[in-house]
Amino acid sequence: MKTKLQGFLNSAGFISCLASIASIIVGLLVGLILLYAFNAPFAMHGFRQILTAGFSSLDKLAKVLYQSAPLIFTGLCVGFAFKTGLFNIGVTGQYTVGAFCALVTVIQFQLPWYMGLLAAMLGGAIWGAIPGFFNAQFNVNAVITAIMFNWIGLFSVNLALNNMPMMLANFWGAVNKDRTAALAQANPGGMIPKAGLDELMHSNYMNISIFIAIAFAIVIWIILSKTTFGYELKACGYNRNASVYAGINAKRNIVLSMIISGALSGIGGGIYYLSGTAQYTLVKALLPMGFNGIPTALLASSHPLGTIFSALFISYIQVGGDAMQPEFVKEIIDIIISAIIYLAAFALLMRSLISRLLKPKGGNVNEEPKAADSPAESMQEEAQQA
Repeated sequence: MKTKLQGFLNSAGFISCLASIASIIVGLLVGLILLYAFNAPFAMHGFRQILTAGFSSLDKLAKVLYQSAPLIFTGLCVGFAFKTGLFNIGVTGQYTVGAFCALVTVIQFQLPWYMGLLAAMLGGAIWGAIPGFFNAQFNVNAVITAIMFNWIGLFSVNLALNNMPMMLANFWGAVNKDRTAALAQANPGGMIPKAGLDELMHSNYMNISIFIAIAFAIVIWIILSKTTFGYELKACGYNRNASVYAGINAKRNIVLSMIISGALSGIGGGIYYLSGTAQYTLVKALLPMGFNGIPTALLASSHPLGTIFSALFISYIQVGGDAMQPEFVKEIIDIIISAIIYLAAFALLMRSLISRLLKPKGGNVNEEPKAADSPAESMQEEAQQA
């Protein structure tokens, strides 16, 4: 019985879960300290809002689910690349291009929402394939290429939208010239169906996006865990040279990994902007939803199913942060929420510490030598230490 309990306590799944919980607690404690530092009289009120606002009403809960859907996709994007030995920091560029393709499909061409999501997937896949191709064929650093393509994607989308009058809100009678048209006016069929969930939860935020995101997370888990293709992708991530020696086409798998990763991020962009409650704004700043996928993946230890819960947590505290106004100004709220998210993403470091604490003293003489960390884990460590 003791052996079974010790085996459970030392299992990778239990340690990863415990590490994520410990990281969240540390992040929340640091957030509480910052609340006292910025506005001590209202610190506990603000902390209570972070912990409870997301469940305070059906409307708030609907907003949590609404924001978590694209976050699941960007988290899956980063986590999938991590699992295959790549650090896809170009997720925000793929997200932006995906959003653009989705909006053009449903506004410019007046096609239904599912065609918009398909276009978003293709747009993100193409934008992700380019850094993957250069990395596989010419050994160009994928991180540098992906960062460059974030900005190329942003300014290309802004330039294209500025030259497509039908895409902008003022074409449909609105005053704003710097944002895309509202789907309710331009093409109601381009909005993701609400399936009565908006009436059930008394919120316009609610639609079937969260269920689409969960379904994709399950599919990605099956691909990585239950298929030969997923095994080959992970083998390339652990050791590219060894996988080539074993007969695996590493170059092809690198490109495919970035294609799938980019497609996931592109769908996330489509999901968010086809909800009918958001309009793309022409600004010279990268969209934060893409970058938020990095802590989402780190908090989940890159596990596809864990990404669902980490995205829900990050979305939950963001909704709680919004409820902290007017006692705290938006800039301070952003600092506090960012600190919580950043520290909550230290799951890999916590996992290492917990593994040492739970390891029996003296070790096990029959224990096999531990394999070297994969490149994906090494990159996660570097990202957390940066």
